[in-house]
Amino acid sequence: MNRPCISLLTDFGLQDSYVGQVKGAIAAVNPDAIVVDLTHAIPPQQVWQAAVTLSDSIDAFPPGTIHLAVVDPGVGSTRRAIAAEIGSYRFVCPDNGLLSLVLQRQPLSRAVHLDQPRWWRPTVSGTFHGRDLFAPVAAAWSLGYDLAEFGSSLEGPLQELSVPNYSATQGADCASMEVHGNVLTVDHFGNLITNIPRGAIPPDAAQLTIQITNIELAGVVRCYADRSDGECVALFGSADRLEIAVVNGDAARHLGAGVGTPICMRYR
Repeated sequence: MNRPCISLLTDFGLQDSYVGQVKGAIAAVNPDAIVVDLTHAIPPQQVWQAAVTLSDSIDAFPPGTIHLAVVDPGVGSTRRAIAAEIGSYRFVCPDNGLLSLVLQRQPLSRAVHLDQPRWWRPTVSGTFHGRDLFAPVAAAWSLGYDLAEFGSSLEGPLQELSVPNYSATQGADCASMEVHGNVLTVDHFGNLITNIPRGAIPPDAAQLTIQITNIELAGVVRCYADRSDGECVALFGSADRLEIAVVNGDAARHLGAGVGTPICMRYR
């Protein structure tokens, strides 16, 4: 890339000046960096939702992008501040499980503990490492410095969250299969995004039904517009995960479902 790209994911919201201050800290080190706001609407302290959002978003960016992710309930504590190379991307974040789903998709190449204060701002707040530690390191990294210059090699593995996985079992009638999963996250539209990938269902699957809460859906649609307003549908979304949606409505509210709600897909 002629100009380095830094994506920014936080739970800071937009009411306060926190996001602007992080961008200012980046600009103070590398004013030529392209800073992309991935999202600042992660619910406060929800590391799990941040991990899902980050994993589902990185493929939209060019290789070499630095993903700066700051959802940091343990700011100021003994949790490690890290930078890592995973696949073709780079990450700067607290070591609190934010990279759990990314690590399921691509191998870790290198990671360091950000323990070299010369890269930080002169004064580091105990409550704002996003501005004073993570942002300056991400900006310096975008200038071409090697990862090893920012800190010592990590001792022990990165922290990982317990990631619920789907399972496939033979149905009670011995002629069908069942795929069991859970809702991973709920997006801004109320769509229920599950942990069941497109690849869990063979292309020739017939008599496909999906059970969630107290409803059963027949088959999957290609897009929301394939059904009428208010109708509940199943489809594979932009991250190729099974979603339950209400056309031009809110599936989470309509079904009384949320993160962790079980879902079962049956097919012959």
